[in-house]
Amino acid sequence: MPAPTTSPAQAPVNSRSRVLIASLIGTTIEFYDFYIYATAAVLVFPTLFFPSTDPTTALLSSFAVFGAAMVARPIGAVVFGHLGDRLGRKGTLVASLLTMGIATFLIGVLPTYAQAGWIATALLVLMRLAQGFALGGEWSGAALVATENAPSGKRALYGTFPQLGAPLGFIIGNGLFLIIGALLPSAAGADPSQPSEAFLSWGWRIPFLFSAVMVVIGLWVRMRLVEAPVFAKTQEAGLVRKLPLATVFRSHWKQLVLGTFFMLATYVLFYLMTTFSLSYGRTPEDAAVPGLGYSYTTFVLMMIFGVLFFAAFTLVSGPLADKYGRRTTLIWVTAAILVFGLVWVPLIGLGTLGVVLWLVLGFTLMGMTFGPMGALLPELFPTSVRYTGSGISYNVSSILGAAVAPFIAVALWEAGDGSPWLVGVYLSAMALLTLVSLLIGKETKDVALDEGEAPAAPGRDETPATTAS
Repeated sequence: MPAPTTSPAQAPVNSRSRVLIASLIGTTIEFYDFYIYATAAVLVFPTLFFPSTDPTTALLSSFAVFGAAMVARPIGAVVFGHLGDRLGRKGTLVASLLTMGIATFLIGVLPTYAQAGWIATALLVLMRLAQGFALGGEWSGAALVATENAPSGKRALYGTFPQLGAPLGFIIGNGLFLIIGALLPSAAGADPSQPSEAFLSWGWRIPFLFSAVMVVIGLWVRMRLVEAPVFAKTQEAGLVRKLPLATVFRSHWKQLVLGTFFMLATYVLFYLMTTFSLSYGRTPEDAAVPGLGYSYTTFVLMMIFGVLFFAAFTLVSGPLADKYGRRTTLIWVTAAILVFGLVWVPLIGLGTLGVVLWLVLGFTLMGMTFGPMGALLPELFPTSVRYTGSGISYNVSSILGAAVAPFIAVALWEAGDGSPWLVGVYLSAMALLTLVSLLIGKETKDVALDEGEAPAAPGRDETPATTAS
């Protein structure tokens, strides 16, 4: 990878390949970590860390720890956002990736409940909170690396690369679990949903340990970045804020609220299509709350097929958002998500072909709504508070749209006696809230990233910092 070029009159700049890889690698690891935890939370954690005579109680306990990480994410957004807006994007991104990598690796070496009792469960909760804390600063930093280094007219396209980490992480994480299940088959065959003793003993740990390899690659790429000119200009002009959080809440609270609701439908769709669909798809048809009755392997392969559309349409959404605007593109996509939620039952009722179509449509809409967010949320805030503002919006939305989604979905699934029609209505309701926020909001396509950086009036929370480090 070529070193940054310099000239007497020009500051170092990042090459296009370095920008795209640096923004992609971290979010790939982020979503890889999410998927392997979500998979383990269904397959092995209820048995290994949350033993209970009631399988549903054990599963919900496992999901509760999953949700706890979402609560930790806004805290991470505040801490890493403060560092990113004060000290710079590069060092903050390295710190968030390292924190995330260590936490994920340590999950892979934890003792189980049978070995250490409640201490094992407490350690899993602690590591999951550390993951959430680190992830709170990861996405916004990656999005800023992409958009602040993007050439004119291509910010949304560049902003899709951190978003592309979601489908890539899904394919890598779930693909690895399928491979391990095939290599360590139980009496039921190569099905991780009916794990063998070897899988329960040590096989499940491999995906968590493997994350260390990806983290090392990510650190190597990010250490070679230089700060974007947009942030460097803010430093040189003395506009770095002492307390970015206070500035955001005082001067940009409307953008925080709108940004949070911009992401709401995206988050709900994401977690329904990945977490809920996996539980619904593999639950037997004769269960107390019936599902679709597919084997784990079959349904995951169907999901991977759908995720290919997720990846493709994430990239497609960038040029569309650059041409027609982020707001216009998302209004149409969100309206389509609203309709999609209302046709779940007719689609699924068509049999396997309908289930595949349901997954393809859901993941296609996921790519179309997720892609433009990489540019839209950073464009809502000026450079001096962009890391903090975009990170808080993104991660508070994770609580409203993601942390509670598994519990709401399971409750609505049970209320529908095994039919997911109420879950689809829930998705449509969240899409309606996002649609209203988009109609209230303004287009950001032509906003300059260094716009609105006039020094704030002196005050205890808005005085520009005298130094950036």
